[in-house]
Amino acid sequence: MHVHDQQAHELMELVFAFTQERMEMDPPPLDISVPLEQLQAEAGQTITPEGLGGREVMRLFEEVLGPACLSIDHPRYLSFIPAAPTEAATLFDLIVSATSIYGGSWLEGAGAVYAENQTLRWLADLAGLPDGAGGTFVSGGSIANLSALAVARTVWRDAEASRAERRPIVLMSAAAHSSNVSALALLDLRSLPVDVDDADRMTATTIRAGVDALSPDERSAICAVVATAGLTNTGTIDDLSAAADAAAELGAWFHVDAAYGGAALCSSSRRDRFTGIDRADSLTVDPHKWLFAPYDCAAIIYRDPRLAKRTFTQHASYLDVLTETTDWSPSDYAPHLTRRARGLPTWFSLAVHGTDAYRDAVDATIAVTEAATEVIRTLDHLELVTEPELSIVVFRRLGWTHDDYAAWSTQLLVDQIGFVVPTSWRGETVLRICITNPRTTLDDVRACLPS
Repeated sequence: MHVHDQQAHELMELVFAFTQERMEMDPPPLDISVPLEQLQAEAGQTITPEGLGGREVMRLFEEVLGPACLSIDHPRYLSFIPAAPTEAATLFDLIVSATSIYGGSWLEGAGAVYAENQTLRWLADLAGLPDGAGGTFVSGGSIANLSALAVARTVWRDAEASRAERRPIVLMSAAAHSSNVSALALLDLRSLPVDVDDADRMTATTIRAGVDALSPDERSAICAVVATAGLTNTGTIDDLSAAADAAAELGAWFHVDAAYGGAALCSSSRRDRFTGIDRADSLTVDPHKWLFAPYDCAAIIYRDPRLAKRTFTQHASYLDVLTETTDWSPSDYAPHLTRRARGLPTWFSLAVHGTDAYRDAVDATIAVTEAATEVIRTLDHLELVTEPELSIVVFRRLGWTHDDYAAWSTQLLVDQIGFVVPTSWRGETVLRICITNPRTTLDDVRACLPS
């Protein structure tokens, strides 16, 4: 056996042993972030001319670097949007890397693209989009939303030659995810915010008021209406039907950002909250948020993918072999060319477990959310800020200041009880928990509530 082969064999044994041990942990360690100075002292310089060898580098990761990263799949990781990939999805992510599949074109990855497209079709069917709908998987909701708005801009400008020099406008909630705001800046689009209700939700009334307030010049410049199906801060859903009506009235693109909330389309109790999503021209759903996929995996789906292809297809002489065919190449549907087949772990898990299991898992997280909400109602020192709609609960601890929340949150993590960070609500510091892990129990939530 060559030295290189010996090293590769040792690395495989080390990596597979670590992977098996980590996946068999129930629960995994929560772990904690550490200061830069500590990592410098404990890990030191890891990139050297001679190399440290696989065993030493794995030791550094297991003992120093890994424990300095929070386990987002821990059942008491309740901040931001947790991720809880299935074992099937996690394991298949290893296969995606091991097989060196290029996921950008049909020519090079037909089997992978076929499987990814079946996953996209399932998502499109959940939303009620037509048979021709399709898209691709990108790194996250930020790139998915950017992609959607780039297509909206192209469609708007292509409709009239006189629009080439005009700066288009996007009508969206004042509470829309920050990625949409960033996308507007990157695409040089203007924003006209629509007012929201007490739960940060765009309603038929606020949307109507926003449309009626437009000047004739503004009306003619609206290229897109963006609605959110599951706000990251509160979990609430905009009135999608009213937003779709506004887009139709204005002759504008209708984009639904369901990066977090879109998973609830497969639930047995929340599907009716998404009425109007079937009218979307584009839709963002992140499987790595609430559909049990590993990072990174976000879907951007278009009602008419041809419009996206017109926006994104890259032309170069060496790409002629790809662009001169009608084959479905994922690189044509977002601002990427090179891409890994990041949708395959989701496909594998769906194919292994079936969609009913996904429905049951989402239902389970919603049930825990409902039970946690009732617990909070019974505690005199806690108070709900908004009524939960999906799996996010926002509440306050009566009498606490910003510093109280911060100190409690820090200690909760130091004690390795859980991870809950404060958020803001109308300028007030409050608490927010997000439950997207089917392994999270009501007892886990109770353990993470302030006394």
